[in-house]
Amino acid sequence: MKSFRFLSISIIVCLLVFSFLAVEGQEAKRPRAREAGVEVGILPPGPLNAITDVSGVMVGHQTQIRGDNVRTGLTVILPHNGNLFREKVPGAVFIGNAFGKLAGSTQVNELGEIETPIMLASTLNVPRVADATIDYMLALPGNEDVQSINPLVGETNDGYLNDIRGRHVGREEVFAAIKSARGGPVEEGTVGAGTGTVAFGF
Repeated sequence: MKSFRFLSISIIVCLLVFSFLAVEGQEAKRPRAREAGVEVGILPPGPLNAITDVSGVMVGHQTQIRGDNVRTGLTVILPHNGNLFREKVPGAVFIGNAFGKLAGSTQVNELGEIETPIMLASTLNVPRVADATIDYMLALPGNEDVQSINPLVGETNDGYLNDIRGRHVGREEVFAAIKSARGGPVEEGTVGAGTGTVAFGF
């Protein structure tokens, strides 16, 4: 009887511990880089520690997760919600690691301005996203006579986790990502262009 009572108490204690660990695991959140001690730049972060701390800046995502092999998406950054071609913003390009798939950087370097949303997409989708961004910009009211648009599209490689050759991001996804752009907290991690991106352990 004594051993049965001890066994029952042991089982109850184990169940309570496992329940606590399960709940704690669900609430556990990965730290952001700054929380893990990685500090970028010399200035203090804004209240959200996000690009949207800059007044008027908005971020949108379009994420695709299908079956076992589609893990891709698109991220868009809008410097403001007006007509960027008519109200260009100062800009510059810094390349940390690239193989030439970045579209639109030459004009930004030459003129120091950005005239479209900033798009981030998978390597083989850069030309498709650039083309759709041109469609979006040409259709904006006030751009009826525009004859040149410089879409700015950065790339990320998701070829390990995604069917990169399928080129799953196009016009529909570009328009959806732009439409979804908002200020405030920015969703991070496996979302938008980061969905299938491999950071090589960084």
